[in-house]
Amino acid sequence: MPEIDEVKAAVLAAAKELYAKGLVEGTAGNVSGRVDDTRVVLTPSSVGYVGMTLEDLVVTDLDGEVLEGFRSATSEKALHLECYRSYPEVGGVVHCHAKHASMFAVAHRPIPAGIDEFVIYIGGDVPCADYRQSGSDELATELASHLKDRSAALMANHGLVCVGKNVDDALHSAAVVEHNAQIMWGAEALGGVQPLTEKAVTDFTNVYGFVRGEMWKLG
Repeated sequence: MPEIDEVKAAVLAAAKELYAKGLVEGTAGNVSGRVDDTRVVLTPSSVGYVGMTLEDLVVTDLDGEVLEGFRSATSEKALHLECYRSYPEVGGVVHCHAKHASMFAVAHRPIPAGIDEFVIYIGGDVPCADYRQSGSDELATELASHLKDRSAALMANHGLVCVGKNVDDALHSAAVVEHNAQIMWGAEALGGVQPLTEKAVTDFTNVYGFVRGEMWKLG
């Protein structure tokens, strides 16, 4: 397991990169990283990314009890913690409002996996979870249920959540999903997304399953 200072540095760097890449605006979105089986580092609520420092980060247990930090953890704390409780292999969670991915979320439409390598990275189409109110335990349960065999899921009328073997991996997944969403949006305008062959989907889904099942344990 990584040291807590290493996880804090990764969470802060990912939060700032989310903002730099335009995947969030203002104080929206949030990032977290698993330290071990009992501790998680989360970004704080209502703190701008530009001025955010290591001291602003919050450490909680998997029940949400604050262990370190003087600020309140993100309002989506329940969502992050549910991902860690549900999937022991997950080491990082990123929630953002990427523009093209959010278009699909508002339309309640999954993002198609129209590119074969996308299946390897994400596991397949990005599903859209049913709407539940932001910050609620109901949202946490509903969203996490869609991440069993995927690295990403949409929050209806809201945005995108990605998980990974660590914080950097979850951030990479967010960038990959947004890139793919823009391509799929353009393909729809050109007449529609042509699906991958059944064999390609099966083969690349198996690759994703192997990577998540075996490699994430080492992340």
